[in-house]
Amino acid sequence: MNKAVYPGSFDPTTNGHLDIIKRAASFVDELVVGVLENPSKNPLFSTDERVEHIKMLTKDLNNVSVLPFFGLLSDFVKSVDAKMVIRGLRTVTDFEYEIQMALTNRSLNENLETLFIPTSAKFLYLSSSIVKEIAMFGGDISGMVPEILKGIIIDKFRK
Repeated sequence: MNKAVYPGSFDPTTNGHLDIIKRAASFVDELVVGVLENPSKNPLFSTDERVEHIKMLTKDLNNVSVLPFFGLLSDFVKSVDAKMVIRGLRTVTDFEYEIQMALTNRSLNENLETLFIPTSAKFLYLSSSIVKEIAMFGGDISGMVPEILKGIIIDKFRK
């Protein structure tokens, strides 16, 4: 079985994230979206909320599951019996960071491979941080996040 993990914070899930999920799911038998609980970040949404958002967005993708995780990615990948990590790349800066992480993960688990998927050109500028900043100041996040999440994000900033 060809099983991969696509890890991230997904705070919030953007159209770029969803694009990578759909593309990765098309060439693996099973894709586990790992939602990182990162104690060094102050997330807009709780880990449970982020897991639920992705489950809602991927409900029609039969080979996608969503799980929270805490700690080392290499440990999480091993715990779900996967051998591959999927990472999206937007820029050269992303590549520099991601290659370092891929090599580190491989040093922790010699059976772990990382597959890089370049983002679709229309999402090159997009990040969760940008979405949050635009939403915080009342800007239009249409086209940046799945329509079903747009109201949820806006409501979070109203509170």
